Amino acid sequence: MEAIAVSKDFKIGRGQIVHAVRDVSFNLYRGAVVALVGESGSGKSTAARLLAGQERLTSGTIKLDGKPVEVRRHDDFRRYKSQVQYVFQDPFSSLNPVHTVRYHLERPLKLHHGKGANTDTEVATLMEQVRLTPANHFLVKYPHELSGGQRQRVSFARALAARPTVLLADEPVSMLDVSIRLEMLALLDDLRQRFSLAMLYITHDIASARYFADEVLVMYAGEIVERGPAEEVTQQPAHPYTQLLVASAPDPDNLGSTLRRGANGTRRQGPQQIRAPEQVATAGCPFSPRCPLAEDRCRQEDPALLPITATRGAACWRLDAAAPELVPGLPGGVRTTEN
Repeated sequence: MEAIAVSKDFKIGRGQIVHAVRDVSFNLYRGAVVALVGESGSGKSTAARLLAGQERLTSGTIKLDGKPVEVRRHDDFRRYKSQVQYVFQDPFSSLNPVHTVRYHLERPLKLHHGKGANTDTEVATLMEQVRLTPANHFLVKYPHELSGGQRQRVSFARALAARPTVLLADEPVSMLDVSIRLEMLALLDDLRQRFSLAMLYITHDIASARYFADEVLVMYAGEIVERGPAEEVTQQPAHPYTQLLVASAPDPDNLGSTLRRGANGTRRQGPQQIRAPEQVATAGCPFSPRCPLAEDRCRQEDPALLPITATRGAACWRLDAAAPELVPGLPGGVRTTEN
């Protein structure tokens, strides 16, 4: 799946417009996980709903297997949903409380693949794939009779019932107990490898993105402010906002919370000096009201995603100060891949 310059605007009272997603581009490949990381309200879920066909694009293009997606008729939408499935954050509200687990799994099988004679076998197989066994013990239960982790496993199984090629997982472990989050991520990883799924993993926890994803996209105020391989972005964040997220993560190896040396060799405090959320800037870099490195240019011009290496980029005019080890000695923090 490919998102090309995707944008979504919402109109609110008195003609005001909220730019929920602004000019976002990324690719999802079979067998790989892309993590979309950011605070609540950064536009992550809106981006996922655009990919799922639940919101209409304001501008941009979405492609599946190289073909532009145009979901206009009900049949088109059903065919598209058979390939692109969405796992919601709250497994309790996303499951119908008046129906059993069996109903939740049989319905997508019938909708997408017809009423086959092997429905019982397929349902049992789905339960085994998400490790809810013995299947007959769980199939007769209602959502309120399951634990949070069990409900989310049913949500995974329901998504797999359509036999998708793309899975959009919107904070799938944030509503679960901390003790089982790693177990659930391991299950998702197993499903991703077993079925060669292209997966978008949405989270506010950059530590889990490091564990689970191949590539990390950091989103703020509807824009991608940093992107790159998960290990590199989480171990050596370049954008001040990414540094804030890393510093906030419960990681004993947290690099963002330590004292770092500025471009002039003096010691300076890292992202813990970044202020709490304020309104997003109406001009310039949207992060500039919170950024301790912001200067006049930051408040006047919104930076594009500037290349750091062939696989990394960050949207910041002050990369020379924010990440001097990545862009040493270059004014404005710009380094091309040729350099």
